[in-house]
Amino acid sequence: MNDVISPDEAGSLHGLFLERVRRTPDKVAYRYFRHNAWREFSWLQMQEQVARWQKALSELGLQRGDRVAIMLRNCPVWVMFDQAAMSLGLVTVPLYTVDRPDNVAYIVNDANVKVLLFDSAEQWQALSTVRDKLGGVLRFVSVDSLRGDASLVSMREFLPKNAELLPPVPLSVNDLASIIYTSGTTGKPKGVMLSHANMLTNAHACLDTFFVRGDDVFLSFLPLSHTFERTLGYYLTVMTGATVAFARSIQQLSEDLQSIRPTLLISVPRIYERIYSAIRTRLEEGAFLNRWLFYFAVDTGWARFEHQQGRGSWHPSFLLWPLLEKLVAKKILDKLGGRLRVAFSGGAALSPEVSRVFIGLGLPILQGYGLTETSPVISGNRLDNNHPDSVGHPVRDVEVKLGNQNVLLVKGPNVMMGYWNNPEATKATIDSDGWLNTGDIAHISGTGHIYITGRIKEIIVMSNGEKIPPNDMELAILHDPLFDQVMISGEARPYLVALAVLNPEVWLHFTHEVGIRADMPETLTDSRVEAKVLRRIARNLRGFPGYARVNRVLLLKEPWTIDNGLLTPTLKIRRDEVSRRFESQIGQLYEGH
Repeated sequence: MNDVISPDEAGSLHGLFLERVRRTPDKVAYRYFRHNAWREFSWLQMQEQVARWQKALSELGLQRGDRVAIMLRNCPVWVMFDQAAMSLGLVTVPLYTVDRPDNVAYIVNDANVKVLLFDSAEQWQALSTVRDKLGGVLRFVSVDSLRGDASLVSMREFLPKNAELLPPVPLSVNDLASIIYTSGTTGKPKGVMLSHANMLTNAHACLDTFFVRGDDVFLSFLPLSHTFERTLGYYLTVMTGATVAFARSIQQLSEDLQSIRPTLLISVPRIYERIYSAIRTRLEEGAFLNRWLFYFAVDTGWARFEHQQGRGSWHPSFLLWPLLEKLVAKKILDKLGGRLRVAFSGGAALSPEVSRVFIGLGLPILQGYGLTETSPVISGNRLDNNHPDSVGHPVRDVEVKLGNQNVLLVKGPNVMMGYWNNPEATKATIDSDGWLNTGDIAHISGTGHIYITGRIKEIIVMSNGEKIPPNDMELAILHDPLFDQVMISGEARPYLVALAVLNPEVWLHFTHEVGIRADMPETLTDSRVEAKVLRRIARNLRGFPGYARVNRVLLLKEPWTIDNGLLTPTLKIRRDEVSRRFESQIGQLYEGH
């Protein structure tokens, strides 16, 4: 079942696809849900559809190197369009379906996009608010059947009924394949230029860290506009011949996990945190015996894991594992499909508590690390050498070292070509020797494992000179289900404060216990409530230095979202924007100091 296509055999990302079709034409490539049923495309059927897209695009008079954008949810059409575009030497620009219209307009104009493929009438309505800024787009193609604009055409009208796949435009492995825009946490998004070689070599190198078999099944739910999903959940699966099922939505993820029963899962920490939070809620509402049994199973499973990794001794409780697995672990893992052999986490730091629970239940979670600018994987843990609180060892052919202020520097074939139309930013990020500055502060242990300890731009320097990396503190506070979102503030201030968005259900229980009405606005600023909330925060910060203490908290009910401009499309907090939006309320927390 192991039939891996090497980068040399592929030659390009489209060559990778053609070689996969040649090797396993009848194997199931993709599953997708339509008309109340799961349906399939074989690799050969995918090629037949790519030919239709290729012919339609070739008739628009586009030139090699022109940019075309994809604004679709994950589906086979995403892959078809991407492959057809690359076969013609076009450069794909992925867009987030949930992004704000003004952000989409900025990216489309910056990249000078000629064709924009999108999903629905709802998206077209959103784009209508910035249509006057999208004059460079020659053709808008909608998956839904839409009319009303000379430049708009539906997919059904756009595609010919049949077409033969034309020989691809000759491509060099070092040609530009895609421009992927960063999420813009600290300013305008920057277009990361990735070559065919960047993504091909990165996907192939990752197979040394975790091997993917041809009979593996992925459930794809992270947006394909996210480089993590693009390289590992798309190009890597073509490389290995694994099958990908496209999830219907995050809301239906639980059902899809049980329907598809994936063997591998790629996710950001938030998904694992949500599953763990749901488990904790059920445990807290249940009987004491069930809670005790759960934590005993996790503790035993974790001790077994440490023993298997060569870091712990054998214990008699291991003899109980078959029973604990049957009574506890299997029941929980069955809700994830029951076939997962490994799960991957990246995109942000995964709480050690969360990884400990899943690993203790028998599901190995391998945490990795990377950036859009590195295609994206820099490092990852291995099954036989897994330090869950680290982000693992560098993947093959990637070098790392620490620079000034212990910032992590990276060099390798996965490092981007540069930023689109932004040589100044490129020069500031990649030095003359090819070392890319990640902006992340790191520690490299004696075993070679990388530990990310903070981000240069996000370090809070208090008025007393103490330097605080806020991310770990925020993760610790989020262990309390009372909070949905948290941001630490305190730049040039005498102490730290927390801005915390409340979980509505837990908040209701909390105010009931305190004896205050949950629907009263003044409750959020009640000193008794703040004191109790601060005590809960302090419990989760016990392991931090004394100066990493939160003195005041601003409680908020309205969540931070992409629509209100406080989250990026990758769900990262726009710290500067949050600080600006709540500037006066934050100021009140420092009155008298």
